[in-house]
Amino acid sequence: MATVEFKGKSFDVDEDGFISSFDQWNPEWVEYVKASEGISELTEEHWKVIHVLQDYYRKHGIAPMVRILTKVTGYKLKYIYELFPSGPGKGACKMAGLPKPTGCV
Repeated sequence: MATVEFKGKSFDVDEDGFISSFDQWNPEWVEYVKASEGISELTEEHWKVIHVLQDYYRKHGIAPMVRILTKVTGYKLKYIYELFPSGPGKGACKMAGLPKPTGCV
């Protein structure tokens, strides 16, 4: 397992760069992923997606299917890709501190 150092914080990550434990998630992790994903500024819409993902994960132990994410946020999938260019699984789940979703390439 690799370790990422960012702004004085250490994060254990898997081979795909996802944080190894949701309990390690903090605002510095968001800033790290934001920079690596090429997102210049986080908006309320970004945070809405992040919070929906985290809430679902806390309740169910997995990331929601895209269909559920779009229904709960009210955002079309195309818009989620505009917010998170690498997608809801790779970009949004990574930023939210969730493990890599099953089936995510």
